Amino acid sequence: MMRLAILGASGHGKVVADAASLSGWTEIVFFDDAWPVVANNGPWDVVGAGSHLLAQAAGFDGAVVAVGNNAIRMAKQQELVLAGLKLVSVFHPSAVVSPHATVGSGTVVFANAAINACATLGEGCIVNTGAIVEHDCVVGDFSHLSPNSVLAGGVTIGRKVWVGAGATVKQLVVLGDEVTVGMGSTVLRDESAGQTIVGVPARPLRFQD
Repeated sequence: MMRLAILGASGHGKVVADAASLSGWTEIVFFDDAWPVVANNGPWDVVGAGSHLLAQAAGFDGAVVAVGNNAIRMAKQQELVLAGLKLVSVFHPSAVVSPHATVGSGTVVFANAAINACATLGEGCIVNTGAIVEHDCVVGDFSHLSPNSVLAGGVTIGRKVWVGAGATVKQLVVLGDEVTVGMGSTVLRDESAGQTIVGVPARPLRFQD
């Protein structure tokens, strides 16, 4: 039996659990600080708070943090590592992950997503439903690629970047740490750390009418 602990009984957590179940994890349980008020997350049980998971590290074959917020996900994953839990990546069976790509621990890749040859993803990333990471991209730790977003070839994004649903980043563009790309935006140029960029073509939010 393969036991997986998921920290974060959210809607995102349901999708992580579903992907994990389909990819061979036989027992999946949730931990969330809203327990015991929150006792289940869809068909899966919530069996304790985050502190309970830290105390039960030896009882699981793997763990993953299911929190959409990049900064919180990073902090929680670091806590689990310090407690001795084995952070694992979860790939939906319909996702296509090149054997020549590198994917860090705690990263989740959802249905119909694609990670192509020589792409590198850091720890704790989310590659959401239908997202595409093309060849030679570099995705920093704890970044989130929303559904149907596209990184064209050779894109580099920093840590804790959020790429909104349906957004596209042109080949070879570089985005700094903690950049937020609005949904449906088209990014054609490099952007420095901390910017929120929106539109077609995307520009820093302060320049919008």
